[in-house]
Amino acid sequence: MPLDILTIGEALVEVMRTDIDQPLNQPGPFVGPYPSGAPFIFAVQAARLGLKTAAIGSVGADAFGECLLNQLEADGVVTDGVKRLADQTTGIAFVAYRADGSRDFVFSLGAGGHITDDMLQPALFAGARCFHIMGSTLSMSEAVLSVCHKALEMALNAGALISFDPNLRPELLPPENARIAFAPFIAAADIFLPTETELLQLSGADAVGDAVADLLAERPDRIIALTRGADGCSVFTADGRMDVAGYAVREVDPTGAGDCFDAAFISGILEGMPIREAAQLANACGAIAVSAKGPMAGAKSRASVERFMHDNPYQG
Repeated sequence: MPLDILTIGEALVEVMRTDIDQPLNQPGPFVGPYPSGAPFIFAVQAARLGLKTAAIGSVGADAFGECLLNQLEADGVVTDGVKRLADQTTGIAFVAYRADGSRDFVFSLGAGGHITDDMLQPALFAGARCFHIMGSTLSMSEAVLSVCHKALEMALNAGALISFDPNLRPELLPPENARIAFAPFIAAADIFLPTETELLQLSGADAVGDAVADLLAERPDRIIALTRGADGCSVFTADGRMDVAGYAVREVDPTGAGDCFDAAFISGILEGMPIREAAQLANACGAIAVSAKGPMAGAKSRASVERFMHDNPYQG
């Protein structure tokens, strides 16, 4: 049976400081490991919403790799595209939280950075309805960028919708370099999911309206969902702009909120929802995601999300 969504990218686990303002350069307690990696958080949220989902990536043949694989299998994510590398350790991110809501990271990509052409199984692409890719993946290395170009070509040839979240990581790739590297993926995107900062940095425009106008002139059928965190999102199409309010929650852990938003928005589009309803679903998933500690802990089932939306009526 063909996939609803296929994604590709960095597989990780996270190990996190237990309290606020505990720096990573000093001894202190941690909690984890938690399954993570932006494309894999996305895949788990999509699967929990009921979509048949697969992810392509690599883990080590170690306990952390088992941690991630066990979670994927528990959620029904197809793992045929996940490779276990005996000579690599699973990618890991150490995370510390600051009182102002920012985070500090120490990354070791390990196996997560080893994505190769032979992992692009044609059977995964055949009939896939949507291929979702992130800028964090494109930023890992020139070798991975090359593989992702091939994956994009395979997805286009298979007739899949293309979804792209810039997920800009300046520590991996400066914005001026990302503008060049990401250009073919933005050009191909049927669904584009940037923040306002990412949109302006990658377009070179001075105003959101100018950047959006250029993108829609290139592809009038494109959907641009501009994520605004707690303020919800703004969706742009050839029919105009639609501002969709967010949901008020207490933020515990922002990790994965954008990935959950992406999965829900795409889910709504694939299900044929009106765009406003898809955006409301996405805002709900993003809000729920920040209210739980752990990268995938806030990615909830469709029933849980619908209960949250019922109990927190949309005010937009």
